[in-house]
Amino acid sequence: MTNIDKQLFNININCDTDPNPGSLLISEPFLREEYFHHSVITLIEYAPNASAMGVVMNHPSDHSLQDLLDGISIQDSITVYRGGPLSCNRLFFIHTLGREIIPDSNEIVPGLYIGGDFNAMKQYVNTGYPIDGHIRFFIGYSGWSANQLDEELNSKVWAVTNCTDHKDLLTGSNDHFWHRYVRALGQDFRGWRLHPLIPQCN
Repeated sequence: MTNIDKQLFNININCDTDPNPGSLLISEPFLREEYFHHSVITLIEYAPNASAMGVVMNHPSDHSLQDLLDGISIQDSITVYRGGPLSCNRLFFIHTLGREIIPDSNEIVPGLYIGGDFNAMKQYVNTGYPIDGHIRFFIGYSGWSANQLDEELNSKVWAVTNCTDHKDLLTGSNDHFWHRYVRALGQDFRGWRLHPLIPQCN
């Protein structure tokens, strides 16, 4: 096999980062499931050999926040992302605003929160404060039963990395978002970036 073949087709790359709440899962380029193709997931809950929960960060839905939630008066459309295939009738939000602005938020890792008081969230949005880099909305989430995620990690379905810039995590979308975090994995993962989102167009 030539070097270019190894770059293109080798996904069996060791990743030294252990998953934890707040870690990012970056899908290997051959993963074709609708929700997870070229996806980046933030882990919300994780413990070894236990169930896990996360949200896909970079796949916009066809809905705006105004479509899904009463009481949003701001005119600018606010994108809602497809967090995963479970509970697609529920709205989730991740933010960097903290409990002083959004009471009852749950801290995932220092500086990154999920959920909180919906009225406080609406007030923040309606006042016109910045959304990009501060708060992101999702319908549905991604979940794994006990041991399922560990098995997928052992099968190299996901690469794991830690997020050092939570505002950056709440900025950007689609394939550019996936490529950003693949680049951050380093040169060992360079071959992943050679795979187009739609192989037939290559």
